[in-house]
Amino acid sequence: MDMKLSHDELLGRDGGGRYDRQELITWWDQEKIRSARVLVIGAGALGNEILKILSLTGIGEVLVYDMDIIEQSNLSRGVLFRDEDQGGAKATVAVKRMRELNPDVCAHPRVDNLNHKAGLGVFLWADVVICGLDNREARIFANSASAATGRVWVDGAIEGLAGIARVFDPAKGSCYECTMNETDRKLVAERRSCAMLARDIVESGHVPTTAVAASLVAALEVQEAIKVLHGQPALVSEGLHVNGLWGDISRVRYPRRDECPGHENLGPITPLGLASDAVTFEELLERAEGELGAGAVLDLSRDIVVSLECGSCGTSEPRYQVLGEIGEKDAACPKCRAHRGVEFASSICRDGVVDLSRTPQQAGLPLFDVIVARQGLDDQRAWLFDGDAPLVLGPLSVPEEMGGGFERT
Repeated sequence: MDMKLSHDELLGRDGGGRYDRQELITWWDQEKIRSARVLVIGAGALGNEILKILSLTGIGEVLVYDMDIIEQSNLSRGVLFRDEDQGGAKATVAVKRMRELNPDVCAHPRVDNLNHKAGLGVFLWADVVICGLDNREARIFANSASAATGRVWVDGAIEGLAGIARVFDPAKGSCYECTMNETDRKLVAERRSCAMLARDIVESGHVPTTAVAASLVAALEVQEAIKVLHGQPALVSEGLHVNGLWGDISRVRYPRRDECPGHENLGPITPLGLASDAVTFEELLERAEGELGAGAVLDLSRDIVVSLECGSCGTSEPRYQVLGEIGEKDAACPKCRAHRGVEFASSICRDGVVDLSRTPQQAGLPLFDVIVARQGLDDQRAWLFDGDAPLVLGPLSVPEEMGGGFERT
């Protein structure tokens, strides 16, 4: 007897389409999920699980940042990776597998260092940010960028059979920096030399992790992000700690520290209608002075190295890179091998430090970034280089309020 059922019979027996079961949740809005924009930072153990679950839920658009390549040790904790993927970029391979899991999802990889190459525009683009990071520096940047652009972000961390998921909304509650103690800050500082250059060798071991812990914590992270998208109560200013070894689950609340530097919000951000290579600092300063008066300055999203100066032989080498991109080895003078000093800038004014004929892109700033024109402490304008959006977002759509107008392909 042939018991094979037709497609129509299977559909009738199943009772609905791809997302039917999650739509049975009374507050669930699949259209809200379909139209959501999610920035995922990290495509490793946590990131794999985050991206897998986002795909299964039918999330609309996902931008994935990760600069690493796939190694053999990633295969035991990366559900989206295969043997043949070794040597490939984590973000690129993960996005490919997301599309295989669910063709409804539109995702785009960025094989870049978040701290140095992610403009604040990618945070502004996102409805929510989910992180699968493994270091404090990246978390500090994600925290400050989320605060600057008014975004809620979800953090996760794992070690052994334990892990934690937590949610930060710096505008309303505590932020990641509020949770840091003096030891944490010391460890971050140790990653920099006295000249503020990135240390070439930082003693750090690999953290023991398992696919089990990654799956648990990533699921909690996506669950919180979905609640944020729906306006449901989430773990804002709180963390859920899971200890798989002892079967313990505990909830911790993080108090807001008013003196914490991680809460600064830029306020309204205006699209300039320009790419970052289409306007010079001179032209931006003129616009700032026209709107705010003489003496206006331009604040950058991160410090840039202007030059490396050798006090021994008197040579100067222009660099124009984000500060963190330059390591201790770069400080050696190629002429006399002496250790050079660093001339860097966090703001632009008419003091002769920065070449005003350069564009922000020529100065080493990331694409799709924000620059702030400021007069004193209280009067400022935040401007977005939305002309860079197509280069950064690829097939992802740009919201109209960000100067959008082209749709996903």
